Amino acid sequence: MSDMTSISLDSIIKERLLTVYFQPIVNNKQAHIFAYEALIRGPINTPLHSPVVLFSEATKQGRLVELELLCRELSIEQFQHLQLAGKLFLNASPETLFQPDFRAGQTLKMLKKANLSPSRVVIELTEHSPLENYQVVREALKHYKEMGFEIAMDDLGSGYSGLRMWYELRPDYVKIDRHFMCNLGADKVKQKFVLSIKNIAKELNCKVIAEGVETEAEFKFIEKIGLQYCQGFYIAKPAALPLRKVDKQLFQSQIEKSIHFSDNQAPIVAELLQKIPAISELETVEYSAKLFELNPDWESIPVVELAPSGKQRPLGLIRRNCLTQLLFSKYGRELSGKNTISTLVDRNVLVIEGCLLTEQASHAINNQSQAQKALEFIITEQGYYAGVGSIMDLIKVITQLQISNARHANPLTLLPGNVPINKKLDQFIRSQSPFVIAYLDLDNFKPYNDYYGYEKGDQIITGLADILRSVIEDKMDFIGHIGGDDFIVVTTSQDWEILCNEILTQFSEWVRHRYLPEDQMMGGISASDRFGQKQFYPMLSLSIGCVALSPPSCKSYHDVAVLASHAKSMAKKCKGNSLYIAGNPAVKESALKVATIKATEHPVKVQRVKNSVLTNNETNNQQSLKLDYSLTA
Repeated sequence: MSDMTSISLDSIIKERLLTVYFQPIVNNKQAHIFAYEALIRGPINTPLHSPVVLFSEATKQGRLVELELLCRELSIEQFQHLQLAGKLFLNASPETLFQPDFRAGQTLKMLKKANLSPSRVVIELTEHSPLENYQVVREALKHYKEMGFEIAMDDLGSGYSGLRMWYELRPDYVKIDRHFMCNLGADKVKQKFVLSIKNIAKELNCKVIAEGVETEAEFKFIEKIGLQYCQGFYIAKPAALPLRKVDKQLFQSQIEKSIHFSDNQAPIVAELLQKIPAISELETVEYSAKLFELNPDWESIPVVELAPSGKQRPLGLIRRNCLTQLLFSKYGRELSGKNTISTLVDRNVLVIEGCLLTEQASHAINNQSQAQKALEFIITEQGYYAGVGSIMDLIKVITQLQISNARHANPLTLLPGNVPINKKLDQFIRSQSPFVIAYLDLDNFKPYNDYYGYEKGDQIITGLADILRSVIEDKMDFIGHIGGDDFIVVTTSQDWEILCNEILTQFSEWVRHRYLPEDQMMGGISASDRFGQKQFYPMLSLSIGCVALSPPSCKSYHDVAVLASHAKSMAKKCKGNSLYIAGNPAVKESALKVATIKATEHPVKVQRVKNSVLTNNETNNQQSLKLDYSLTA
């Protein structure tokens, strides 16, 4: 083989020295990968690595058709080899259709050999020179469509592409050139052009793909106006091992991201996921080395085996330094290049499920043996490979979480205060899953605090917090301290009513021992009210108001606060330890009743009401209530 720095086009074609890159095309509305465009690169570290230079040289030598057919064949083979989902966009120059050596039906043969349906392939027309003979191109495209292919037109608004070509060829897709995407969020004129293209496409029943979307501002605008598809560095760069699953966070605003990572509840491991494509342990050492060359920022590549279901089971990691030592040894590449990487795979790698909380993952990483300690770990989804995670990213999230918790925690109980409570409620609302909010408030706390002193009063508050922690053990549930003697519990447990009764039972037993024996005998204390008059105050009791919420009952934590405040105020109307439940409208009438449950010597009164959402009058009345501590503070 000739020196790679001066390799010829002839050598490239004969020896098939081309690499196929794939760039995802995303469905903006559904936030998933719709298709991949196949892109070609020549041998690395040569002038012909650039596709512009490569195809220009082929045109000069009259070998454009030959090169394009080879590119098409390699693209189809690699698309199937990687088992990529969705459609495959294949680039084609219209001028090749005029060449005498153009062979009709070649693409169909390639697809048949690869067992790929033509319905999954889109022929993307890319112009390198003016197009004049529209009739010939129309006939060729008609031939493709009859075989089941779809047609796309590239770079609308750039070079020789324009409205005339769009009108003449009537493609299924049209790609808006990168020129119109650049700084789109701030350029009003470009916005009008893009809107016009969208409107014309709608009339022609043509799908629009925004190409070259590189920034969040550009993406936000195309999302705002309803363009269905996009492609660009904002989603992913072209890669030999392309992105397989789009990052959902790219489709959320920065505000939503900051709220998500500032919640008191730790983020899950999946939010740290990096989409590095995996390879089989049967791949060669040479192939792995080439991937590292093409991706200089990678320190390791995940290695997997294919399950019968088609999903990937993680085996371990192939590390850059391991290959470097091997290939740079004397005769290393010659002796080992064709061998598989199976013996070089580091299988002693930490594998963590994506649904695990980052705090739990941190404990798992800290507990691993010294031999296992590394800078990355594998993330799985139900046991199958999903991506990799960085230890440094995990440390950053844990540190941010600890700082946020400390800043907003109640200083007495160290439970989350109002800011994380509000964020947590909004998170539950966004999840669109049912949940129950319980608002807890102590009865007769002020007289007790005045009679026994602030130190004893603080012990009551911290004691109740400890009871809540002991009963609410599910990591997905949430306990917050609004302030004073007011607490919040948010739970998705189906046994939430049992949990509430357990809280009342434990509290009623525990609180008796916070009184002097003589006060226990009396069942309370005699103390002066605000007017100096002696009053008898029964022992401390706990009122819990519960609201079961199903989406879309509330739009924000403000709405939840009003409902919870109402339920709590209703609970406080009952004497002693009480549980007031604002039930779901779906609850049968026979279940709507008042029951009494014994909790040691103090009855727990359980009231149910039919309505789970207040009327406008009730809402207004509750908003006018003066509360000592507000959820919305």
